[in-house]
Amino acid sequence: MQKLVIAGGGQAGFALAAKARSLRPDSEITLICEEPDLPYQRPPLSKKYLRNEMAREQLYLRPEGYYTDQGITLIRGHSARKIDRDAKRLLLDTQALAYDQLALTTGARPRRLPPAVGGDLPGVYYLRNLQDVDRMAPEFQAGRRVLVIGGGYIGLEAAAVAANSDLSVTLVEMAPRILQRVAAPETSDFFRTLHRTRGVDIREGIGLDRLERDKTITARFSDGTAQEVDFVIVGIGIEPNDALARDAGLPCDGGIVVDKYGRTSDRNIWAAGDCTRLPYRENMIRLESVQNAIDQAEAVAANMLGQETDYVPNPWFWSDQFDVKLQIAGLNTGYDRVVVRQAARGGQSNWYFQGERLLAVDAMNDPRGYMIGKRLIEAGRSPEQAQVSDPDADLKALL
Repeated sequence: MQKLVIAGGGQAGFALAAKARSLRPDSEITLICEEPDLPYQRPPLSKKYLRNEMAREQLYLRPEGYYTDQGITLIRGHSARKIDRDAKRLLLDTQALAYDQLALTTGARPRRLPPAVGGDLPGVYYLRNLQDVDRMAPEFQAGRRVLVIGGGYIGLEAAAVAANSDLSVTLVEMAPRILQRVAAPETSDFFRTLHRTRGVDIREGIGLDRLERDKTITARFSDGTAQEVDFVIVGIGIEPNDALARDAGLPCDGGIVVDKYGRTSDRNIWAAGDCTRLPYRENMIRLESVQNAIDQAEAVAANMLGQETDYVPNPWFWSDQFDVKLQIAGLNTGYDRVVVRQAARGGQSNWYFQGERLLAVDAMNDPRGYMIGKRLIEAGRSPEQAQVSDPDADLKALL
């Protein structure tokens, strides 16, 4: 009987275990979760769960009985500490597990502010897991003042939830514009306007010098200004949890390096999800998305059990802010032109091109633009840019 051990109980770890069980009913599967909870979905944490619109049990990907019924051994509240590659054993904090095939689905962690800046002060929060949200939730009381540090999607989503909860919200971004690392100026402009019209004070091109704590928190900024707030949310990106692989001598480069099958340099060790760096077209990339975590994990499960099928990601992402649903298809890396298409009821889609080649689409309350753009990108087809920009042109005809 083949022993499959999966280190990491997030979305990728669960998807890998479930797929492996469906493909090989007789394999011995162990799923290790560092957190005490059952494997759960993360996107609702900062939205419905934080707003108390979703019960804890609704976050769980499956109830506890599922794992018993499927013969999946679930180890909760324990972490993997070391891989003994020669003996093919995974050492936990309390025991050692033998494996035939090992999958690393260790995910990522929030980037933290240095302690010298005040990153560890009481009232400074990072948003990644259930415990983070549980600690933060009591702060969300109408009239309180919150500072959000970071103008990426994590920070903007947190700012939107806080503003909807009638908090006074200030967001600072060190770069010249919000979303600078991930989106075109046209997308930044859309979300800047959205947030400001909902009362969020967005300040761009301003860094944080330090946080000071007394009865409240005083934030001192690079432009010499200061602001008193009740609490702080830090959303400055995430870092892959690749230390376990790196300490075992596996190649890591901003994530665990895997091949097109999801295999590391060790033929018996695999990886999937946010912790990986994987091939995409001519580059090695890291994809931070739920869908990639699921798709890559399922492909890895099949390959662990003997298939050799290339995993070809079809990147797509989403973000909910106020009453706007952003849907992103593709990756915009290398774009040199953005074509803007206005949609019904104030929606908009921004289409990224490199020369004549369509790379990606950002669709804000434009599900039709997103759907057609995604299908074109997956098919390797590029529409005429004049047709895209014409609001009267039928997008469906582009297919």
